Amino acid sequence: MIATIIPVKALPLAKSRLSTLLSGPERRALVLAMLSDVLATAGAARSIAHFGVISADPTVLALASARGAEALPDHAHDLNAALTQAAAYYVARGAAAVLTLPADIPLVQPRALDDLIATRTTTRGMAIAPSRDGGTNALLTWPPLALPYMFGVGSQARHLAAAHERGLTVREFRDPGMELDVDRPDDLLLLAETDGETETQQLVRELCVAERVMCV
Repeated sequence: MIATIIPVKALPLAKSRLSTLLSGPERRALVLAMLSDVLATAGAARSIAHFGVISADPTVLALASARGAEALPDHAHDLNAALTQAAAYYVARGAAAVLTLPADIPLVQPRALDDLIATRTTTRGMAIAPSRDGGTNALLTWPPLALPYMFGVGSQARHLAAAHERGLTVREFRDPGMELDVDRPDDLLLLAETDGETETQQLVRELCVAERVMCV
């Protein structure tokens, strides 16, 4: 059984780097739209049996439940500790592997998740999809707790080093829809200009993000 974990910050803390461009309510709407898109993708992937959202925010957890995901209250209040908590939850329910996805990659598609999961061909390993800036935009580990979570700035290199230290098979997976994580104003501009009609893309176009970016 493959389980997917999607961590989400409390809404007042999310996407603070976009505060020069978007108001607090707009950032909140953006986070919920991106989460909706990622949940839709996880739910449509053939290889994923269970998927859950871990967060300390009740609004986020309510949306997760409404979209068919498990709502996992975050008791750790730290990203990597929360992921460990969620992975342990799925281990106890028989997960053979756990896929971690951030909630801010709204262009990810079900086929990409299935293709990433299909790289699991050995007994112990890790598959990683890097972001454009050296972060980690998807992390599949089998068994689920085969290495510690090290999300944060420069996490790709840390995850790779930890996997090699533990003798895990390493697969690097690249997909255009996984590479764009929305953190900075130019990410929003790229999202708005990319073909597609995801919930997030519709929102950023309604907010006239392209015009705002040009004026910042």
